[in-house]
Amino acid sequence: MFAVKHVTDERGNVLVQDPPIAQFLFSNTKASIIWLIVRLYVAWDFWEAGWHKFTDPAWMGPEGTGIIGFWTRAAGVNANGQPVIVYGWYRAFIQFLIDSNAAPWFSKLIVFGELAVGLGMFVGALVGVAAFFGALMNMSFLMAGTVSTNPVLFFAGILLILAWKNAGYLGIDRYLLPMLGTPWKQPALVAPAAPVASVVQASRS
Repeated sequence: MFAVKHVTDERGNVLVQDPPIAQFLFSNTKASIIWLIVRLYVAWDFWEAGWHKFTDPAWMGPEGTGIIGFWTRAAGVNANGQPVIVYGWYRAFIQFLIDSNAAPWFSKLIVFGELAVGLGMFVGALVGVAAFFGALMNMSFLMAGTVSTNPVLFFAGILLILAWKNAGYLGIDRYLLPMLGTPWKQPALVAPAAPVASVVQASRS
């Protein structure tokens, strides 16, 4: 189940093959039912979060007050007097967004980003891309001190990125990825040479 094989392509390069369990999970279309369940969970969470913000004037209004409140809390300190954001460079980035009045457009970027991730996961279109941007948002919220469901969604996003080839097989990716030319053509493998003893025995028979 975990055996790793080495094969050689036509140029003599040694390729390390995935173990059978990884091939099943991340390449076999039979595993797509597993990823469908993961996709629908992630899709619902992102779509619900995005739709809630979409119907909230604090997020869709001209001032983006919803995200300003989030940024202000993230850039501040907690009850113990410690900064909410551990990394100084990220705290400086949040402060830069506040000072540059980026809230009006950034709030809408988050709203439509969450809706797009949810929709992509639901219909199975460019699942790997949707999972990447979803995990990026989860990591951003985590770094800003918001836990909630972000750890679970981030882990699910990483798995879906690894399973980008078959995660959307029960969806639009089944037809979309071949149209885009992916998964890309793999190099031809060279058949292993027969053992010398076998060749000698065959020639004598």
